[in-house]
Amino acid sequence: MQLTEKQLKIITDVASQNAIKAYREYTEQQQKEKHDRRLRNIKLLLRNYRSFVKHCDDIEVEIKELDAQKEVTLLVSEEFAIEAIKRSKQRTFAMVRFTQKMIKVYEKMCEDEGLEAIRRFNVLKELYITDSKKSIREIADDLFLSEKTIKRDRDKAVETLSVLMFGVDAIKFK
Repeated sequence: MQLTEKQLKIITDVASQNAIKAYREYTEQQQKEKHDRRLRNIKLLLRNYRSFVKHCDDIEVEIKELDAQKEVTLLVSEEFAIEAIKRSKQRTFAMVRFTQKMIKVYEKMCEDEGLEAIRRFNVLKELYITDSKKSIREIADDLFLSEKTIKRDRDKAVETLSVLMFGVDAIKFK
């Protein structure tokens, strides 16, 4: 059985359209996963924010101690371990400082936007930033709002903070 030119063209067109559709679906899925991963990373960073800040309080002293330790270390493998620890502490310090700056930027944005935005910032602050952590229930009770509203405020605040920290890559295009 032989295919005519017309049949081959139809088959080629259908195959091309299906390939293009599959590629678009794949890239959309990749973008969604990238967006979800960034949101997950921001939430993870915020959940551990207090610990990171406490860790950074002593980090400069620890880095100096590691440098001093490296100077007296004779074993090459130990020197690599010390350098790896030092780099990790420096990255943690840089990430905390960057996060603090973005939180301040977000706070300023909220102040410019009005009361609802300020409330979203305060929810974020109470959940993740202040020294004494509050639960969603406690915040809802304090503000005389439902837990659902507090969760919605938290999610909007995290989304905005994600955009501030990751730029356009954090925006989910529809």
